[in-house]
Amino acid sequence: MLVFLLLIGTIVLWTTAMLFAYFAVASARTPQGSVAWVFLLLGLPMIGIPAYLFLGNFRFKGYIVARRDSQRVIARIAAFAKEFEPVGDDDNVGYQAFESIAQAPIVSGNSVEILVNGAASFSSMFAAIDSAKSYILVQFYIIKDDTLGREFKQKLIDAALRGVHVRLLFDAVGSSKLPTEYLAELEDSGIETVNAHSLHGPRTRFQINFRNHRKTLVVDGVIGFTGGLNVGDEYMGRDPAFGPWRDTHCRLIGPVVLQLQLVFSEDWHWATKQVLGDNLNWSPTRAPENMDALLMATGPADTLETGSLYFCAAISAAKNRIWIASPYLVPDVDILTVLKLAALRGVDVRIMVPEKADHYLTWLAAFAFFDELREVGVKILKYQDGFMHQKVLVVDEAIASIGTTNMDNRSCRLNFEATVMVFDKRAACAVAAMLEEDFTRCKMVAYNLNEKSRLLRIGAPIARLFAPLL
Repeated sequence: MLVFLLLIGTIVLWTTAMLFAYFAVASARTPQGSVAWVFLLLGLPMIGIPAYLFLGNFRFKGYIVARRDSQRVIARIAAFAKEFEPVGDDDNVGYQAFESIAQAPIVSGNSVEILVNGAASFSSMFAAIDSAKSYILVQFYIIKDDTLGREFKQKLIDAALRGVHVRLLFDAVGSSKLPTEYLAELEDSGIETVNAHSLHGPRTRFQINFRNHRKTLVVDGVIGFTGGLNVGDEYMGRDPAFGPWRDTHCRLIGPVVLQLQLVFSEDWHWATKQVLGDNLNWSPTRAPENMDALLMATGPADTLETGSLYFCAAISAAKNRIWIASPYLVPDVDILTVLKLAALRGVDVRIMVPEKADHYLTWLAAFAFFDELREVGVKILKYQDGFMHQKVLVVDEAIASIGTTNMDNRSCRLNFEATVMVFDKRAACAVAAMLEEDFTRCKMVAYNLNEKSRLLRIGAPIARLFAPLL
């Protein structure tokens, strides 16, 4: 009898593994992802099957966004896009490609203020919240019930008590440790709190792989913020395990704020089926700096591989330099190829990554890319002064980009992300100066993988193999 049960169990196990392997081949967003899943499912089915249930690469279907449900909003966006036509693509970086990827127009009339690290970022965001007169839209991937989290909560409550309409989106995975009492206190003050996956995702199926990684604050449709910071004490440098926390956020004024607001509206609609539309201010404010800008929102619901295309378009536009700061360096084949081509044609390609690790497998996988990139002239710099978490790039003196998008498979294909791209020499030079200061706190990678410890020599190639799953 025991032998019979073992036989039946083995048949079920392998049948399930092969069925999931077929699904992986049919639905994975990249061939590399398919190969990695097939390898794991057929090589280690007892690990692969539960992993695929929770982490399998499925596309979102039926992602009906607010821009499709509110034609009046779209009409307004189209109208102000004509009023705020871009100053011009004088640097020939290819405006059309970025607009096509984002499915949104590049608009003039913007300003961007770079906010370096937690103190500057949250001081500016809290000041904006205190100034709110009508409404606040706020979204973070991680919110913690710690010193910063409680200060953030009180700022929102104070605004609500003044009569400001506050809507808060959070990700149930990223904020999994957030106590219900925290949310209850916000709701008791009249604040609408919504899990970004309340109708779709972790609460309704095994799938936890798709996450809303955006960090958004919009005040009255006039001031906007996005960047790398979440709400937690570590982002203020208070976690002794990480030490100083290097991150970048930005404060926006101009019509690009309404693009940020539109993306929040889409996420709100995804989570609630409510169309905000006329409940928000859609009249753009012109900033005297008059910078061209675009909100690049990417995610797994997109028809195209928008996250990867964003990096490829930016790298391909570079003539003199492309400097990238990302906590994770696990590029897909397309990004890896354009990085190498840029270096081979003489572009100054620099990629800054942290010395410390917060996600060990992703950190380990990066070592397997260092040699291949360095061989063609790409400079890899490892940030030494605490943990580096910013998601920033600069192209020549033409493009500055600050947002939530990391250079890894998760950001490019599995997370909902948002990045502001500013097509202006002043912004590009400001970001370049900021990164040059960061480079003084870095060490250049000057070793080959075969010179490292046995753990790295063996572990890095294996981690790279599973990079499409990370």
